[in-house]
Amino acid sequence: MTAASASTAGPPILFDALLTPHRSLGPRGFRILMSVVCASFFVIGLGFFLVGAWPVVGFMGAEVLLLFIAFKINYRRARMFESLELTRQSFTVRRVDAGGAERCWRFQPYWLKVEMDDPSRPDAQLRLSSHGRALIIGSFLNVDERRELAAEIRRQLDLLRHAPLTPPEPNPGAE
Repeated sequence: MTAASASTAGPPILFDALLTPHRSLGPRGFRILMSVVCASFFVIGLGFFLVGAWPVVGFMGAEVLLLFIAFKINYRRARMFESLELTRQSFTVRRVDAGGAERCWRFQPYWLKVEMDDPSRPDAQLRLSSHGRALIIGSFLNVDERRELAAEIRRQLDLLRHAPLTPPEPNPGAE
């Protein structure tokens, strides 16, 4: 998540966060892992081949292929993200899925409620709701990250709701 920032075009941004799924294995680690798996399966497969159990080699190759495909699907899903932006006029959630399709939701921040199911459960969902509409956000985050995000959104909404509507005028006579 990123802190509040200001934008030159349009209303000032009071809160801005980019939510992305966590992936612990980077591209270099993936290459190393696949190299170790391939080398191990080659040595083991060679042993099976030499004792006459040659069909096992084909199944081991299929396992390597399935492992590779599973990682590629995982990396593709890592391209998804959610962008949260709060201004005085709206709270905007922009979601881009793994295929690049984008959806956008806008809420009026003064009526927005931030709700979280039982936060002690690992599958607790973070929900934004307003005027009969609800949206689950951060479903790919762990429960602690969702709890932290909910607290930060509530804090930013409270600051917005209690902030003066117009900045105070400077008083040239007072020193």
